[in-house]
Amino acid sequence: MRIRPVGAHALLLDCTTTTTTTDDDVPEVELVEAWRAELWRRREQGDLVTVEIVPAASTVLLDGLPDPTATAEQLTRWAGDVVAATHRPAAADAVARTTDRASTEVVVPVCFDGPDLPTVAEHWNVDVPAVLRRLTDTRFRVAFCGFAPGFPYLTGLPAELALPRLATPRPRVPAGSVALAGPYAGIYPSASPGGWQLVGSTELVLFDVHADPPARLGPGTSVRMVAT
Repeated sequence: MRIRPVGAHALLLDCTTTTTTTDDDVPEVELVEAWRAELWRRREQGDLVTVEIVPAASTVLLDGLPDPTATAEQLTRWAGDVVAATHRPAAADAVARTTDRASTEVVVPVCFDGPDLPTVAEHWNVDVPAVLRRLTDTRFRVAFCGFAPGFPYLTGLPAELALPRLATPRPRVPAGSVALAGPYAGIYPSASPGGWQLVGSTELVLFDVHADPPARLGPGTSVRMVAT
């Protein structure tokens, strides 16, 4: 984990995996989630003063720090505990449950009628019903949001089930489309171009600028898909 200054009041925790790996290395996505959960916990109990904690694919941004130098020293002291927690799944889950959002499971009703279901089944070397069983049996977690306001990147599928994006993105993907790409599942909060494999759709509203918070599925949220 590397700590990089960003402007005068922010730090970026870079969890990018180095080219040299060992059996003890922690996958980036797990390390980012462990840091996110731990930093939320530290802020809630008053050990950390920051305005924003923003996870991404391999980084966590802390913005609005009164003293970035002192915070960097704190992060260095906490690093060993965070890495150790990722090697103990029970401990990592306990850390994640310290926030209200992470302790709440959001059930997403999905109509599994996506045009790319046969392609996904072919990549996974199974039939379409097996794809649906895998998706409904998986406990997903929102790793981060990106691409569009409220677009959740959901982790939970095994690495070997990672899927390629479409060679040519669709010019318009309907709002509520449930899709897969790389190691992630995702749900389009609004109509937009997109190159992910479409497996279904939901009527759940994912982003409402008037809601608090606006994003229905924020980082740390547990998500379960149910077939409709």
